[in-house]
Amino acid sequence: MLFIDSFYMFLGQLVVSLAALILILFIVVLILGYLIARKNKIKFPRFLLYVVDLLYSPFKTIAHFLKLDDHLIDNIAIKVRDDINKERFKEIPAEKTLIFLPHCLRHKDCPATLQKEGLNCTECGLCSIGVIKHKAEPLGYKLYIVPGSSFVKKIVMENKFEAVLGVACHEDLNQMMMLLSDFCPQGVLLEKTGCFETKVNVKKVFEKIDSKYELE
Repeated sequence: MLFIDSFYMFLGQLVVSLAALILILFIVVLILGYLIARKNKIKFPRFLLYVVDLLYSPFKTIAHFLKLDDHLIDNIAIKVRDDINKERFKEIPAEKTLIFLPHCLRHKDCPATLQKEGLNCTECGLCSIGVIKHKAEPLGYKLYIVPGSSFVKKIVMENKFEAVLGVACHEDLNQMMMLLSDFCPQGVLLEKTGCFETKVNVKKVFEKIDSKYELE
């Protein structure tokens, strides 16, 4: 009986200690996130990414409980991963880079059909997808318009590539960049989110696309 009581006491102390550690790390992430947002300074980026990736769900729960910005943790991770990989991303040829666009960018009258690798954009001019495709594909990029993560996984398995550029909402973009962290991911957030006729700043996408040619 004494052994059982001691075990439960130890277990309780362990849970409290872990909760305290997670809270301390959350505060550290907030401080580093503040430096990113206000001063555009990224301190200890790899440590920051490791902690955020490891404790993503608990951090999101704490942020929600404290009524902080729902996108806070995702924004920090996206910004840090962008910064860490941007120089290496520039060095990788366009031919070895995949671009993922979300199908929610399409216009309500989009004539594109769904294929096994996503939407087959006809560049009809009704939305920004065709504009980005017209710019990217002649440069050698492989562009995919995907309706979900299952398509991304399938495309990743069937292609040989070294870098990836994604456009998505906060959570989806962070998850994609986390999943493809070994492929120098870069990301551009949607400016208008939702399930239909979302918006992206095409200029920001073009800046990522053109960054590879700044070295030439």
